[in-house]
Amino acid sequence: MVGWKIAAVLAIGAAVTTPAFAETLRWAPQRDIVSMDPYSFGDTFTLSVLNHVYEGLVRYDETLQIEPALAESWEVVSPTKWRFKLRQGVKYHDGAEFTADDVLASLKRVSDPTSPLRGNLPAYVSSEKIDDYTVDINVTENYPLLLNDLTNIHIFDGGWLTTNNAEAPTDVAKGVEGYATSHANGTGPFKFISRQPDVQTVFEVNPEWWDERQHNIDKIVMTPITSSATRVAALISGEIDFTNQAPLQDLPRLEATAGLKVLSNSELRTIFFVLNQRDKAFESDVTDKNPLQDIKVRQALYHAIDADSIQKVVMSGLSRTTGSLVSPAIPGYVPELDERLAYDPELAKSLLAEAGYPNGFSFSFLCRNTEFVNEEQICQAVAAMWSRIGLRPNLNLGPTTIQDAKFDAGQFDVGTLGWANEPMLDSYSILVQVVHSKTGNAGVFNWGGWSDAQIDANIDEAGRTVDRATRLDLQAKALLRANELSMFIPVHQQPMAWATGAKVVSVLQLNDNKARHWLTRMAE
Repeated sequence: MVGWKIAAVLAIGAAVTTPAFAETLRWAPQRDIVSMDPYSFGDTFTLSVLNHVYEGLVRYDETLQIEPALAESWEVVSPTKWRFKLRQGVKYHDGAEFTADDVLASLKRVSDPTSPLRGNLPAYVSSEKIDDYTVDINVTENYPLLLNDLTNIHIFDGGWLTTNNAEAPTDVAKGVEGYATSHANGTGPFKFISRQPDVQTVFEVNPEWWDERQHNIDKIVMTPITSSATRVAALISGEIDFTNQAPLQDLPRLEATAGLKVLSNSELRTIFFVLNQRDKAFESDVTDKNPLQDIKVRQALYHAIDADSIQKVVMSGLSRTTGSLVSPAIPGYVPELDERLAYDPELAKSLLAEAGYPNGFSFSFLCRNTEFVNEEQICQAVAAMWSRIGLRPNLNLGPTTIQDAKFDAGQFDVGTLGWANEPMLDSYSILVQVVHSKTGNAGVFNWGGWSDAQIDANIDEAGRTVDRATRLDLQAKALLRANELSMFIPVHQQPMAWATGAKVVSVLQLNDNKARHWLTRMAE
């Protein structure tokens, strides 16, 4: 496994510089994207796929450093104002010209109170057009991370939104759809052609892309294959060329197959359990209160988890067991946060008894079966561990789109969450979107009503602190207190494994686990 470099680059063979086009790239992920609308849900995989169609004002380069994209340059005008000079001559896929009006329309849409992606712009206040190619973005005072935020705010054609009555945000979790759910019109390296949800999505090269073309692909056909065995068989038989979710248990077989190549790395994403801390449990035989509000109960759940066994058995030894909510590569991480509570089922039983639950209690345990690496097996293993200390978890497994709607509605007691701190690549991301109380743009993914005034104060102060060292210290204090309160139960940073067929010559893999096929080359 590659170490904890934030921009670990893996490539197969030597890059070819000839710009001739090759045939179709057949891509088989484990699951489909949730929508063609990038604002419809804060799903990293969906956003990464749609980055082939849509672009932001800025983007991450091949070492995960911020560089210009639809904005050519920017400056800080005042503690609350950033000015962006836009790239001229850029066209949308339908031929419309990119201008400042599109930026304003996009920022208004993504920051709408009903937008599921509003948490990706936590400090946004307003924007204004200076001229056709200059935009000012107003933020809360001294906010330091605006550029990081903007890397994944995809820019729409404002006129296209108006023409198609699509100015209002859609919301996958709430079942709110619109024209942008199944249509797209971006400025990116590939055009959206067609889509059958859960069956196939097709993209074709955009020959008018403003940027220098490094790939040689004329079409991408993305076909989700949920079954790991079927996905592996399709790769071995040559039916697909690429998967960004190679099953861990099959890596030795894939590596031993002639013509196939495996790329493995440590992902930025931390997998952890979130706990409903509202006044009443969602689904429990304790009906007059919520046992999870008691720190002794939360600690009992934590002490009952044998994380080493999960790492060795469920994750094939490839995950990184952790006590931290953020990986070592994320600014704000400190080693002190990485200490786990010890695996001690007897202590867990004692803590339950001290809390008044010597015979345990029942609770809902919500997990997905198509989201994180081996998530279903993780949840099954942990449910068994909790059962051994007398608890009665009711495991509820299902596909991402169904389960995320339940999470968003607070219909769970314990559940899984994975957070890579993207696009921000800073611990402020998880703090403001997950850990913070649900207020304004903060706490968008605070699904269980957890709240701590001291944590909120540290996060709020960090969000208006320009000095990096001071800001990261505030963020570390917030993460440390969350650990002390056992607000969440970390498990591991999950591994990532891609596999390619013989037709793929080179592909870029970074720790953010996003395929960038505008940089992929195939045999000609």
